[in-house]
Amino acid sequence: MRKLILIKHARPQQVEGIPPEQWGLSEQGREACKSLAELVRPHAPVAIATSTEPKAAETARILGEVLGSRVEPTEDLHEHDRTGVPLMATREFISLMALFFKQPSRLVLGNETADKMAGRFQRAIDGILGSHPDGNIATVSHGTVIAQFAADHGAGDPFLLWRRMGLPSLIVFSVPDFHVTETVDRV
Repeated sequence: MRKLILIKHARPQQVEGIPPEQWGLSEQGREACKSLAELVRPHAPVAIATSTEPKAAETARILGEVLGSRVEPTEDLHEHDRTGVPLMATREFISLMALFFKQPSRLVLGNETADKMAGRFQRAIDGILGSHPDGNIATVSHGTVIAQFAADHGAGDPFLLWRRMGLPSLIVFSVPDFHVTETVDRV
């Protein structure tokens, strides 16, 4: 059985005045990548496709070094486009994310609807799988896009999935049917 391993990046270092899409990993995040690699190792990915956002790219780089896997920066694996959205109180952000997932065709937060985001991410996954017709593939991406993809493939409510996913976490799918075979909510 072929597998697709979707990995949510490790914990970033939040820097006031720097947009989240530019954050790199925290020291805690870099350390967690070593444990994450041991969870990914049994799946033996032939390649690790990664979002180009620094926190995801750094997670992928560490995984690639530990696992001896090729890392491939890939367009359209980035997080839901929230460019220009200021940092907000956690409660407010969570409320908006609940609405975002509940009304996927409505522009709720940022510059992309949930539907638009999901289509972009699905096309990226299809492209990755198409360019690697054999072997298991890992991707390092972000919680919102992974939760919506998983929900679109029968894994449950996207908001609840999003809330459960730790930094880092992973969901393994069988390919080509996209059934969830394993979930690790927190590493």
